[in-house]
Amino acid sequence: MDDLYVLKFGGNAIRGKEAMLRLGGEIAQMMKDGAKVILVHGGGPEISEEMERRGLKPKKVAGVRVTDADGLEVAEKVLSNLNKDVVECLTESGVQAIGMPGYHCTLCVKKAPVETEEDGKKVTVDMGLVGEVSECDPTALMDLLEMNIVPVIYPIGKDKDGNKLNVNADTMVAGIAANVSCKEMIAITDVPGILMDVNDPGSKLDKVTLKDIDDLIGKGVISGGMVPKVEACRKAILAGVSEVRMVNGTDPECIVADVMKEGSLRGTVITK
Repeated sequence: MDDLYVLKFGGNAIRGKEAMLRLGGEIAQMMKDGAKVILVHGGGPEISEEMERRGLKPKKVAGVRVTDADGLEVAEKVLSNLNKDVVECLTESGVQAIGMPGYHCTLCVKKAPVETEEDGKKVTVDMGLVGEVSECDPTALMDLLEMNIVPVIYPIGKDKDGNKLNVNADTMVAGIAANVSCKEMIAITDVPGILMDVNDPGSKLDKVTLKDIDDLIGKGVISGGMVPKVEACRKAILAGVSEVRMVNGTDPECIVADVMKEGSLRGTVITK
């Protein structure tokens, strides 16, 4: 669909009612301009806080949360509550929205064990109840879009036997965006895009390819917390999304409302 945008945000970029209302207002503007929108959200910081409040210790490997039964219960509760908040803010902004878990439109498989380094040694970690999207049936999403309703999806999946799995939001959005033929997937982060100099917002790159990203990582231009952000965009491109735009959710002026303008330089656009 030439007018479909799939948006994804996490708790580091959009947090609290004020920020959600601001995003809701911009989505309302996009829809007035003719766009259709699917919104996928995570909630990593909020999940970690709730786990710690319950005396559970959050553990991540390669940016993905290791999840046991208790962790899954926390993730589902936190994400489902956040989902209600997002839908309320969209409604308040004049946008019709319906919230749902990822398993309403995807099928997942358990994530394979991950090799990592701990204390200088290579170890293989079982990720527990963590899922990867294996199939996506966008029929329900398309039906909602036809009625100008925004589907708001939180990343809890199910396998073919109906077992629930915690899915990284970047994994969930990549699986969905690749199956709905969107014009653009927009990753709402807490940075203005890919910067040649992290201290200079004016050094933002407007467009990059996956090869450019490899070169920039090799040179150390992309490092630290930026690496998982660009890897999430890569995941979506490799899943079949033609274009991913990384934008700044903390920008007080504009997050996404002007991305439909011809030649918009908002954020960094990543292509294959």
